[in-house]
Amino acid sequence: MSEELVFQIALELIPGVGSKGIKQLISYCGSAADVFKSPKSKLLKIPGVGDKMANMLKSASPFKEAEAILHSADKIGTEALHYTNPLFPTRLKQVADSPNIIYKKGSGDLNPKRTVAIVGTRKATEYGKTITDKIVSDLSALDITIVSGLAYGIDIQSHKSCLKKKIPTFAVLAGGLDRIYPSIHKKYAEEMQGLGGIISESIPGTKPDPHLFPARNRIIAGMTDATIVVEAAEKGGALITANIADSYGRLVFAVPGDVGHTYSEGTNKLIATQRALIYTGVEDLVYHLNWDLTADENEDEKILPELNESEFVIYTLLSESRSPIEIDLISIKTQISINQVASHLLSLEFKNLVKSMPGKKFGIA
Repeated sequence: MSEELVFQIALELIPGVGSKGIKQLISYCGSAADVFKSPKSKLLKIPGVGDKMANMLKSASPFKEAEAILHSADKIGTEALHYTNPLFPTRLKQVADSPNIIYKKGSGDLNPKRTVAIVGTRKATEYGKTITDKIVSDLSALDITIVSGLAYGIDIQSHKSCLKKKIPTFAVLAGGLDRIYPSIHKKYAEEMQGLGGIISESIPGTKPDPHLFPARNRIIAGMTDATIVVEAAEKGGALITANIADSYGRLVFAVPGDVGHTYSEGTNKLIATQRALIYTGVEDLVYHLNWDLTADENEDEKILPELNESEFVIYTLLSESRSPIEIDLISIKTQISINQVASHLLSLEFKNLVKSMPGKKFGIA
């Protein structure tokens, strides 16, 4: 049992600190252990840490409880991953309200080359199930991992389709990994652990209470490149996931449905209000996410033409991104004025290094 992991979980057990506060503390102190070991005078110099929080950190002693949580996780074959662990989902770590710790069970990679979420209504129609099967089948050739929530309807249909096609799939649960919900899907949760797995931010033993499901949805949205909504009523968990994904700057796709049909209202509205791109086939994903399906992982590194410093910074940002980036965000991330960014992007386009995408976004050519 890692001592640092015990300290990391112990920080989570202190009331009032919060996820962002914990990240701030670790950032300034260097590690979770150093947070507890730092003198009060040092803690008080950290932005956002007042006398009350500093006293709480110095007096808290949640280490036995943290050890008990790790023992429980180990007992059910679950791995605890802190955001400082390289195995933690990189995509999820990039969102502001990411959990600090997730629990994982299964052999799958949480940082695959490509990953999408497939979500939808719990009351899926035969049309919805058929479309879900087709989406998964079409994606099977793309070296992809599919994420969903193990719920009735579209969620479980996507998991079952992945299992048939031998595609890695992860289910994000609202409760502890020893509390599979719904229990009728336990056999699928166990089967998917061979290629993918199940994950949760809840400690073992946590019941899947209703208030935990919206929080679960943010993990589904946060750990994927895009979210595909197959069927959804005007209100529901699938739309919550879609809205969260949109707020993260991740692409959302929606499958259009019959006008007037209850479980097409949500998807059609997403498209009509331009909160989602229409999904008509896998080509839509490939195009909008700028996936290069012809690239050979073993090919020689691309030889770049001569670039000035700003062009190189912009090209590096785009090449390291898993999806196209809006020009405004490029400016913010590179600290280069938007007028200069526009000029450099045009130069990079002439050099066939980047290409313009819909929505004033740019990606690697």
